[in-house]
Amino acid sequence: MRQTIVRFLTAAVITCLAFGAIGAGLTPTTKSPRFPQLTMEQLNEYQRPLGEQIMKVSSVGLGGPYNPLLRSPVLGQRMFDLLYYLRWNTSVPLRLNEFAILITGRLWRSQVEWFAHAPLAIKAGLSPGIVADLKANRRPANMKPDETVVYDFVMELSTQHQVSDETFDRAKHLLGEQQVVDLTTVAGTYVTIAMLLAMAEESVPPGKELPFKVGEP
Repeated sequence: MRQTIVRFLTAAVITCLAFGAIGAGLTPTTKSPRFPQLTMEQLNEYQRPLGEQIMKVSSVGLGGPYNPLLRSPVLGQRMFDLLYYLRWNTSVPLRLNEFAILITGRLWRSQVEWFAHAPLAIKAGLSPGIVADLKANRRPANMKPDETVVYDFVMELSTQHQVSDETFDRAKHLLGEQQVVDLTTVAGTYVTIAMLLAMAEESVPPGKELPFKVGEP
């Protein structure tokens, strides 16, 4: 009888700890990862060159989308090259580019995308208030004209799968043709990244809180 009570209490404590971790926004550790986290030491001759490039620019190391992408190093290299353009060589100003990434990350409720890019967006000049409104699933207040165009364009294209003439004309007039193309591509590419993260069940680095807590919209 005593052993039965001890087993019951032990199970109850484990359950409480697990739910406590979830409530605190921490990643539960009871499930094995779909893709065990790779380290530089584990990379083979095909993966290592990509891994070295990733480590120079990634705020999550080989984690996030890079962990699954390294399993397909040729694809991973192509995706890395595309992301390199879309992050650092795009025609879209960094503030607006990071805003577009955040909008996509919020639509997908992507923990890793938000964790990585919310600080980058603020550093690039996006108002913390806009970031807070977006995180709360509200249309941000006090947006600048170019930010309003980016928000309307990305939201409309992402949720309605088309862009109205009025929205397109505003974007083309304010941003120009190249920025409209680059803006569309960065939003679409980060949908791919969000899908990779969701498929692989990648999370934020160990010990970091999840941006979106259980029960939040």
